[in-house]
Amino acid sequence: MDAGMNGNAAQIGVIGPGNCTPDEYEAAETVGRKIAEGKGIVCCGGLGGVMEAACKGARSKDGLTVGIVPDTGDGNAYLDVVIRTGLGHARNVVVVQTADAVVAVGGAYGTLSELAIALKSGRAVFGYRSHAIPGVVACGTPEEAAVRALDAARRFRLNRIPRVSRE
Repeated sequence: MDAGMNGNAAQIGVIGPGNCTPDEYEAAETVGRKIAEGKGIVCCGGLGGVMEAACKGARSKDGLTVGIVPDTGDGNAYLDVVIRTGLGHARNVVVVQTADAVVAVGGAYGTLSELAIALKSGRAVFGYRSHAIPGVVACGTPEEAAVRALDAARRFRLNRIPRVSRE
């Protein structure tokens, strides 16, 4: 989990349905694995389906996972950090605002709301078999989506206003 110890690690939001197909699960697991291999942090809604798969993939490569759950529960079994919000669907804003870039795998209405928030807030969004809407960069493989998101996240972090030092 050394990526999480680095305050400069790219935070990649992985979004998608909580009830996904086996193909979406496998793709999300690949996305999580690639993010961890690239020393990024997986940030998600913390529940099942695509979110669980991305965390599982990241953990298989000793990556750090953060789940921003809609209730006060513990989220999926592959989370390192659980942020209990009690916000319901409103937590989608927090998931996207936490991310430096976003990968969408598949998608239902919750994913669609997160895509809209990400695009409106200027985050780069990469989709694998997700909603075909303007601004979402369609990728041919889950690996491509993860690698492109990591690259975009690092550019995003370079252009952000730095944190104030507490020294």
